Amino acid sequence: MGIFSALTGTLVNVGTVLLGSIVGLCLGKGLPDRIGKALLAALGFCTLYIGVTGCLDGRNTLVIILSLVIGTAIGEGIDLDRHINRLGEFFEKKFSHDGKVSIAQGFVTASLVFCVGAMTIVGSLNSGLTGDHTMLYAKACLDLISATVFASTLGLGVTLSAAFVLVLQGGIALLAHLVAPLLSAAVIADMTAVGSILIIGLGLNLLGVAKLKIMNFVPAIFLPLALCPLYDLIAGWLAGLV
Repeated sequence: MGIFSALTGTLVNVGTVLLGSIVGLCLGKGLPDRIGKALLAALGFCTLYIGVTGCLDGRNTLVIILSLVIGTAIGEGIDLDRHINRLGEFFEKKFSHDGKVSIAQGFVTASLVFCVGAMTIVGSLNSGLTGDHTMLYAKACLDLISATVFASTLGLGVTLSAAFVLVLQGGIALLAHLVAPLLSAAVIADMTAVGSILIIGLGLNLLGVAKLKIMNFVPAIFLPLALCPLYDLIAGWLAGLV
């Protein structure tokens, strides 16, 4: 798999952000709230489907469970979700003047929505590690709708957020592509499974079924990097005792 292939999902996502922004700028007054909610619900079901199919790829149930438990404890301890929200509030206050929307505010708001979340991280990792862009394609559909809504209300700054999507998601995908040869198939499979479980949670949020702080679960995605080799080491040691 070449570098361009690893970036395919990101490039499609960048394209949908640009397209949605252009459509939103043309609409000007925004999409009807009823249509926007219906489209987001439909994408919520699609997100659930992607999460369910992806989590079935896991190799080791114990590693997946431990990753989720330990990773969630770490994320809640740090409270990543709260820090991310505070960052968003900081930029909102910094770039919002007298209630008027600036280009900077549109850029910052859209960039945070498009690039902060489990779907960004998991999708980019999948693209770089396995060449599977399914999750980023689904995210691209979500961002198409969001960009249309944002651009119609926040203006030209939303279009500029496409550059941030390219840099962040592309950077994660390229880094994953570079380290993929150093990872075992089991590690990649369990990372994908853990991330897919978080995507199920994201789908539930989109449907309004739950209000999970998904960012606090994100550290779990990376724990199979340590837990898989440790599990193999302990399993080998126990086998030697028998």
